[in-house]
Amino acid sequence: MKIFETLHDVSAFVGQGELLSDWITVTQEQINLFAQATGDHQWIHVDPERAKQGPFGAPIAHGFLTLSLLPMMFASTFKASNSRMGVNYGLNKVRFTAPVPVNSRLRARMVLQACDALPDNGAQLTWAVMVEREGSDKPVCVAESLTRLYA
Repeated sequence: MKIFETLHDVSAFVGQGELLSDWITVTQEQINLFAQATGDHQWIHVDPERAKQGPFGAPIAHGFLTLSLLPMMFASTFKASNSRMGVNYGLNKVRFTAPVPVNSRLRARMVLQACDALPDNGAQLTWAVMVEREGSDKPVCVAESLTRLYA
């Protein structure tokens, strides 16, 4: 885990390297709970028997479930010691480039592209994020994620 003591330290990290999150296993229970929360009960996600006969040979996670794991991935990747809070600000670009079969292990590779000053001692961070699935050469999601930190 990368520790930043100040927002200046965060800013100095722009373009300086890649951060790697912990692995997260996507279970059928998570997929089912996500379906309940969002109302997306498509069979390729929630019907394991039917999904075995489908195009992916097993249930797959919702793309938005994969995306919703980003905060957990960020939390395992870096910490800003002197920030009083951090918030998700949004996404500029998102693509779901490969399916996530049930029980896949995912992690994120993140590169800080920009750190822009905000009023009230804050900063907006722009991250290039690639979510990869263990055992696959193709990422399952690529995104540009915006977060805000306030010291």
